[in-house]
Amino acid sequence: MSDSIDTRTGWMPNDVLNDVRDRVPLVYVDAVPVRVDEEGNVTHVGMLLRQAADGTISRMVVSGRVLLNERIREALIRHLEKDLGPLALPRIPPEPAPFTVVEYFQDPSISGFHDPRHHAVSLAYVVPVSGECQPTQQALELTWFTPTEAVSDRVRREMTGGHDRLIRLALASVGVLP
Repeated sequence: MSDSIDTRTGWMPNDVLNDVRDRVPLVYVDAVPVRVDEEGNVTHVGMLLRQAADGTISRMVVSGRVLLNERIREALIRHLEKDLGPLALPRIPPEPAPFTVVEYFQDPSISGFHDPRHHAVSLAYVVPVSGECQPTQQALELTWFTPTEAVSDRVRREMTGGHDRLIRLALASVGVLP
């Protein structure tokens, strides 16, 4: 199988990826983009509107696979720039530490985090961004919510796969869960 991996990019052909998805959990990163005030307090949470793994259009955080031989920090930067644009200017420390580990399962009853494609283990981060965010073609839009709005029933109904819980965990980790 190693002959099927492009070692320059870490991508596998779809048939190989589907075979791997059927056999082992994949490593992902989830990044909750936030805006902070001059004292470092979270004032807004950014959420993308795009097609989820289950085919629905929903609000979600920045998320994606960690590639072969890719550092976690590099994966975070790559996904943040891919989804928020190259001028988002994420502030990621040299050795980032996740606020939680999320386990996505094909069966939504196992953990409450659901991905119909596979079992994935995701390291989740709150990432301050200070630049101009321009969502790319993968996202329909990027909306900034106050912490209170982000956990409101209206916004929670727009999320699938457990992302509503992930937002609550992220806000709790930085001390601003309403």
